[in-house]
Amino acid sequence: MKKILYFDCFAGISGDMTIGALLDLGVDQEQFINEIEKLHVHGYELEMDKSMKKGITGTNFHVHLTDHHHDHGEHHHHHDHRNLFDVEKIIDDSGLKDSVKVMSKNIFRLVAEAEAKIHGKPLDQVHFHEVGAIDSIIDIVGAAICIDLLGVDEVYASPLHVGTGFVHCAHGVFPVPAPATLEILKGAPIYNKGIETELVTPTGAAIVKALSEGFGDVPAMELERIGYGLGKKDLDIPNVLRVYLGEKKTKKVV
Repeated sequence: MKKILYFDCFAGISGDMTIGALLDLGVDQEQFINEIEKLHVHGYELEMDKSMKKGITGTNFHVHLTDHHHDHGEHHHHHDHRNLFDVEKIIDDSGLKDSVKVMSKNIFRLVAEAEAKIHGKPLDQVHFHEVGAIDSIIDIVGAAICIDLLGVDEVYASPLHVGTGFVHCAHGVFPVPAPATLEILKGAPIYNKGIETELVTPTGAAIVKALSEGFGDVPAMELERIGYGLGKKDLDIPNVLRVYLGEKKTKKVV
């Protein structure tokens, strides 16, 4: 029987929320850290703890960048100038499983292709900003690690609640959803209920788009576990990502 994972994005999705939700499903934290360390990048500390949003208990995950370390001695602070091929080399040179490497690179390529189209540049000239920083590398590779550790065979997702308003990013002030986020989400169902904030980040959009085989209602499954990944915002709705893990049941022939 196939193991199914379903992303319930009623409050959007980000990299941190994804990792939090998958850890909340029961991924062993020590095992997760051991896998992340195979990336051989430095200059960060991981925060993982239980907390609550609007009465819902879940897992908070955050990557804290530490200024006193320098990743590979390259750039100071956020290492803003990596391109796709720099990131792919970090992943390829890691000690991670091939399946995790492939998943991770697929997610990064979605972001790079979206940024290239929005800014009218070839892929090798797209320098990641938020997504090139250590925290986003860990969010994206961490999501792939968790999917692998959970033994997931198929991933599905709900329509995405994207939010509205404006967001400040490396290139200036953009409307929400950010242009790169919208480009990534082509072909996915999106909606907004008037919440004026960015609910779906480019990293979150790329994770769910790259991994999902389809978008819609919860697929038929025998539900085993539910995980909640906590966001950082205080909204009228719970700022959490809910994930379902279950088994796909094949129909018995009578």
